[in-house]
Amino acid sequence: MSSIRFLGHATVLIDLAGTRVLTDPILTERVMFIRRVAEAIREPPTEPSAVLISHAHHDHLHQPSLSLLPRSMPTYVPSGLGSLVRTWGFGEVTEVRDGDEVAIGDLRITAVRAVHSGRREPAGPNAVALGYLVSGAGRTVYFAGDTDLYDGMEELGARGIDVALLPVWGWGPRLGAGHLNPETAVDAMALLRPAVTIPIHWGTLWPVAMPWRRQRLVDPPVRLVDEARRRGLDARIEVLDPGAAFDLDEMRRMAA
Repeated sequence: MSSIRFLGHATVLIDLAGTRVLTDPILTERVMFIRRVAEAIREPPTEPSAVLISHAHHDHLHQPSLSLLPRSMPTYVPSGLGSLVRTWGFGEVTEVRDGDEVAIGDLRITAVRAVHSGRREPAGPNAVALGYLVSGAGRTVYFAGDTDLYDGMEELGARGIDVALLPVWGWGPRLGAGHLNPETAVDAMALLRPAVTIPIHWGTLWPVAMPWRRQRLVDPPVRLVDEARRRGLDARIEVLDPGAAFDLDEMRRMAA
């Protein structure tokens, strides 16, 4: 079975062409000053073939979460982050840049541009942020990581995207620069033209310093659906709660 399982925030298990890749793993109950408020992950994902890291921010490149995975796990990171991840005990670390292609099993992984700060605060290292195209078995999944709109998204969509994993929020009540919100995510959908959009980066984490407002922000994907409908955008949106999965084989059966 080919599937996409949304584990929360930007953590997605993509099972395609007999190969599993895990994106930006956040598998713990807390990341620095933010706490998981979605349902807990009971155990690490089963035997992913590789990990894809989009950028250096702690809610995407998280040492305690990576430590729950085998140190032999092939890990792909933006150029400039390899030495950091190797110091954590990971031996198979590959640095990639925009446009690089690598093979993982029967998958072809292409690093693509993202518009977002790639600096690991407070003291670095600094690296560009990336997204990834994951292609195999006649399907292409776009994992955007964190990004804002940018010139070239339309060309990215022209490659043919079956499923777009688009961020629609963050981990708190406000968004900084370099993020898609529900309305700009609809702009991205119009440029990318995916067959299916799955919103990510929402409803999972909340700042510890705001216990009186501890809540799951569940409205961003609702706003995404409403905005797409308001604009008359003929697009399929699958909203998955953390832990839920989308069957990619369903797309093939529907097209048959």
